[in-house]
Amino acid sequence: MPATDDVRAFLDANPEISSIDLLISDLNGVIRGKRIPRDNLTKAYTGGIALPASVFALDINGHTIEATGLGLDSGDGDRLCRPIAGSLKPVPWVARGHQAQLLMTMEEFDGTPFFADPRQLLTRILGRLTALGLTPVVALELEFYLVDRQRTDVGLIQPPCSPVSGERATQSQLYSILELDEYADFLEEVQTAAQVQALPLDTALKECAPGQFEINLMHCDDVLAACDHALQLKRLIKGVALRHGFEATFMAKPYGQEAGNGMHVHISLLDDNGHNVFSEADDDPLGSPRLRQAVAGLLALMPASMAICAPNLNAFRRLQPGLYVPMAPTWGFDNRSVALRIPAGPRAARRIEHRVAGADANPYLLLAALLAALHHGLTAELDPPPPIVGNAYDQTAPSLTNSWQQALDLLEADAVLGEALGRDFLHVYLANRRAERAHALQAVSHLEYDWYLRHV
Repeated sequence: MPATDDVRAFLDANPEISSIDLLISDLNGVIRGKRIPRDNLTKAYTGGIALPASVFALDINGHTIEATGLGLDSGDGDRLCRPIAGSLKPVPWVARGHQAQLLMTMEEFDGTPFFADPRQLLTRILGRLTALGLTPVVALELEFYLVDRQRTDVGLIQPPCSPVSGERATQSQLYSILELDEYADFLEEVQTAAQVQALPLDTALKECAPGQFEINLMHCDDVLAACDHALQLKRLIKGVALRHGFEATFMAKPYGQEAGNGMHVHISLLDDNGHNVFSEADDDPLGSPRLRQAVAGLLALMPASMAICAPNLNAFRRLQPGLYVPMAPTWGFDNRSVALRIPAGPRAARRIEHRVAGADANPYLLLAALLAALHHGLTAELDPPPPIVGNAYDQTAPSLTNSWQQALDLLEADAVLGEALGRDFLHVYLANRRAERAHALQAVSHLEYDWYLRHV
């Protein structure tokens, strides 16, 4: 059925909707876009909408980074954004349910992909694996904190008060069913809104820290859709949280002494017959040859991918020992102390769990880096070191950088990942991140005043 028929069917089925948000993800994974009246929706489908290419030059504060070359030096010109099929959905958490949303992706006016759009980048890198006759199957796990909208007396964030007991959370209570019950109204509305938007939610659980939760998406053999779902779910959770009097944050390290928010990615590969190539020769204790090659590729490019796994100043505060954050390129079977975990389970579900990235990472860029690493491992037929047995933190010294500057330098210097991402894209990304870092270093923290103002 033509797209215009889909639009008419959607509007007829949702007569209360008066406006539609046209959404696109920037480099940080921040949603940008436009809001249009319902009468303009058909036009958006047939002709697209114009947005400036500089949307991919914006830093976290929405400032155009001119060093990317996408701002005034290029005339700050427009490109064409096209709807992503299947992404037109109601926004049920908005008051009165009068809004819908539609994901977009950017093209040149001749219809070719725009190089700086992370979704278009992922499409291109995905093509490298499909050319090998392989289809990635992925599932994303997102951790987040609920935060009280009331700040402390000194302006800091704090955990919320239980909607049931009224008591402020102070304990970790990992996997607590009681705390899931206390926040049941919030979690049930998340589930209901996800059903309206056809987001394939799997499980919800109470995570390590006060006010911290995790919601997982089911595995999907469409990597682009899986990343679309992650982007939509983050917006959904934030919107529903506000309705319940909380704020939700996917910031990598909201509290210095508590666990950070991660985005774990489960990946397997299917061949043209739908067979999981990671389950081949499963009687081998070290896994199938292609499993080992994939692991080796991910390990080889892990140092260079840190600038994507940890994209900002706060992201590197998550990389501390003792809080289940990988500190070195390691792998192992059913081992949560390593960077790449091969979960236990049936042979057909054999997969790699990548445990390095923060929840603040752009899902499209993260999957682009991971798929590039898989492709590298498979085509170069790399072999990994022996898997870690036991506590990896006790056996392997930290080697993944916790320096934002070094991470950017490592990404720039890596020939394999640089070639996969493309030098044009890499220029934009590095210029954007370096400018944000330079701006962040101009800020003086309260800790510096407390430690140094009177004593040096």
